[in-house]
Amino acid sequence: MKGPEPARALFDRGIRAVGGRARARVVSTLAATLAVDGADKGAVSAMAPQLRDTFGINNIQIGLLVSVVALSGAVFTIPVGLLADRTRRTRLLALSVTLWVAAMILAGASPSYGWLLSSRAALGAVSATAGPTIASLMGDYFPIKERARMYGLVLAGELVGTGLGFALSGSIGSFLTWRFAFWWLVIPGSALVWFLRRLPEPARGGQSRPAGDQEHTRDEREVPEGGERGEPQQTAQPPGAGRQDGDPAGEAARRARVEPHEHLVLDSDPREASKWWSVRYVLRVRTNVVLIMASALGYFYFTGLRSFATLYTTDHYGLSTSVATSLALVVGVGALGGVLSGGRIADRLLSGGRVNARALVPTVCMLTVPVFIASALYTTSLAVALPLLMVGTLLLGAANPPLDAARLDILPPLLWGTGEGVRTMLRTLCEAAAPTLFGYFSTTVFAGHGGDSGTALEYTLLFFLLTLVAAGLLGLVAMRSYPRDVATAEASTQRIEKSLRAPGERED
Repeated sequence: MKGPEPARALFDRGIRAVGGRARARVVSTLAATLAVDGADKGAVSAMAPQLRDTFGINNIQIGLLVSVVALSGAVFTIPVGLLADRTRRTRLLALSVTLWVAAMILAGASPSYGWLLSSRAALGAVSATAGPTIASLMGDYFPIKERARMYGLVLAGELVGTGLGFALSGSIGSFLTWRFAFWWLVIPGSALVWFLRRLPEPARGGQSRPAGDQEHTRDEREVPEGGERGEPQQTAQPPGAGRQDGDPAGEAARRARVEPHEHLVLDSDPREASKWWSVRYVLRVRTNVVLIMASALGYFYFTGLRSFATLYTTDHYGLSTSVATSLALVVGVGALGGVLSGGRIADRLLSGGRVNARALVPTVCMLTVPVFIASALYTTSLAVALPLLMVGTLLLGAANPPLDAARLDILPPLLWGTGEGVRTMLRTLCEAAAPTLFGYFSTTVFAGHGGDSGTALEYTLLFFLLTLVAAGLLGLVAMRSYPRDVATAEASTQRIEKSLRAPGERED
């Protein structure tokens, strides 16, 4: 009778750590959205040996199966980002996942490589919604001082999904066929649609709820029980309401007496301007551009490493596919630990007065990662390589939550969707290029160095570590420009809020 009690206590403790059941519901649903996308990408890597044998393809063509998803997604991310700033985001996500499920069914039914490639192109088009909509929702669901930590919990979903894609797809594909490695994902995808349709749409404006409001969310206060959920009630909370309370980034910038860029301070609702003006504006924010480039380079290497992890492990260590995918899951624990700790560390440094903490943490991580991953790739001992890879992926994962939170700090809330759309486009272009470039370098550029494909792939993975060094150097630039762009976003938020107030709603 006492068996379930420890599990129940652990569950309740986790709920309290997130901030209550309502918050846990939001975090788990958004994390699951990233998880299904990550699981699909993990499935391709896990099934790479089977796909190579079934269709008679090489590393370049395997890389294309991942690249085409990102490439087609890049085409749609900016339009989706603009749409996320102007329509109900939870409904947009639910529709996207519904189409994602249909694309997975077609991928598993592919009779040829060309069919599989085409179905994955469609998959990329419908999965482009996640980045802009989740970023915009995160800014409105959670207070600024906790945003990096909460972002880490949501981003953990992508890593958990990728790990499950490796492990379950590898096992299912080994016992059945590669087709079932895709088809099993239809089940969690369909369940996710149900949860997304019931997720409340928060009012826009940068976290209008008090930071201590752990149980009462907008679905309990603004959505009638059993009624239809309408558009957010933005008249009750103007954009930016509550943004100043508990805003450590803004407080640190004010204590440092950082002045905003006056030519970038907005005086009216940016959604009333043209869509192209919105895109141009987010590209004029220097820190935003630098962080976008740094994040894209980090994802570039992670995507290339993930795409060929199973092939590298099986060739380099002579392991079976099922064992290789299990080891990839073990290494993924390091990345999961990184995304859960990186945001927390950055938030604590920020609360302590370090104004550029959300740029500092990813910079240190990006500059340190190559040391561990290069050592892991160079060694021929699996026992030595595993802990080194775990530390390397931990640092790589720790960089992402503060980077994502920092981009929300430096843009006005009503441009979060547009800003993330621009970022996701560049990120997905890098993700699209990575598998194909990794495959090309291992097949052509480094072919013949050492006499086998495993060595060529090793040289490729080592060479592209230079992209992480470049990301770290960009982080050094962001550390200098970040405080002033935070002050600019804060000034814009205050002026936009004032312009949207009716005459009778001025401050008392």
